[in-house]
Amino acid sequence: MRIYERYFARQIYLAFIFILFAFSGLFFFFDLVNELNTVGHGNYKFTLAVLRVALQTPSRFYEIIPVAALISAIYVFAQMAAASEFTIFRVSGLLTGTALRSLLKIGIPLVLVTYIIGEVVGPYADQLSERVRLEALGSSVSSNFQSGVWVKDTLTAKENGEQVTRFVNVGTLNPDTTIADVRIYEFDSKFRLTNVRIAKSGVYEPPGHWKLTGVTDTQLAPPPATVDPGDALNSVYGAKQVSLPSYSLRSELTPQILSVLLVSPDRMSMFNLFRYIQHLTENHQDTQRYQIAFWRKILYPFAVFVMLILSLPFAYLHTRAGVVGVKVFGGIMIGMSFQLLNTLFSHIGNLNTWPAPVTAAAPALAYLVIGLIGLKWVERH
Repeated sequence: MRIYERYFARQIYLAFIFILFAFSGLFFFFDLVNELNTVGHGNYKFTLAVLRVALQTPSRFYEIIPVAALISAIYVFAQMAAASEFTIFRVSGLLTGTALRSLLKIGIPLVLVTYIIGEVVGPYADQLSERVRLEALGSSVSSNFQSGVWVKDTLTAKENGEQVTRFVNVGTLNPDTTIADVRIYEFDSKFRLTNVRIAKSGVYEPPGHWKLTGVTDTQLAPPPATVDPGDALNSVYGAKQVSLPSYSLRSELTPQILSVLLVSPDRMSMFNLFRYIQHLTENHQDTQRYQIAFWRKILYPFAVFVMLILSLPFAYLHTRAGVVGVKVFGGIMIGMSFQLLNTLFSHIGNLNTWPAPVTAAAPALAYLVIGLIGLKWVERH
């Protein structure tokens, strides 16, 4: 790096670290206050609440990094403008395009850090955070349905090669990914109900099997062809019920797929999102929400570059023109509005079924245009 690039980088990185920890400390306080409502329930003590909120800090870092990059760069450039430092750089031959390239080079480490936190540290810490809370409360993960979680499972039978479709109802998903109160409704290729299994509990046995315990297996068979279907006294199905202490069930479902319920899509890693989208696609289920989250995970770190581009026009401020503080405050509000618009677009895109890449990229592209227009304006004036 050149001398002036090292100077810019040192100033921006120092301000970035200070602002990142200041914002995360503020969010830590708010999250802890929100968590106090649950303290005292079961074994959930204040120390566990602090641990849970602390484990959420990496995800807060991930959310804050672009805005922290914008505020730190605006602060540094405003300071340079006040001391006429940037004017000296311009007189020495620093062109706007060169300054922009140098600024983007400074942003590369921040983009890499954002990817690492969003893909490795954040999702793992969020799952630990949920498990700490659920284990202390003695609770389980469930959906909004009173009956529990419903999952579709499709596979090919080994005996005859026919496709088997199952609808699995998991009443309880424990933090250790064991399941309880399981009901499995199995249909053949013609969508006729062939089997109903009810199990008290289950544990995953790789590769591709669940060991169910306390199983009641009900096999359903259509009546013989000789039976008159119009006779109301004849049963439509023949049923045979057996009780089994344990049963090994082959399934495409894995604890990783079920653990999606532990964290929201925005806090999942791209790998887990991709696998879950594949599972939903194979079972002909809606993937819009997870597609948007997947593309946001790909594009979100590059918002750091957009924020840095937005900050560069503030290096051209003149203190003699006055109201510098108002302009800097306006720049910070632009960064905050980016976060709000990014979240808003995700919900609107999900409701209107917009293409996921467009939904994820639109806010960043809009603010990129604003930043480039700002650079052109300050360069001419």
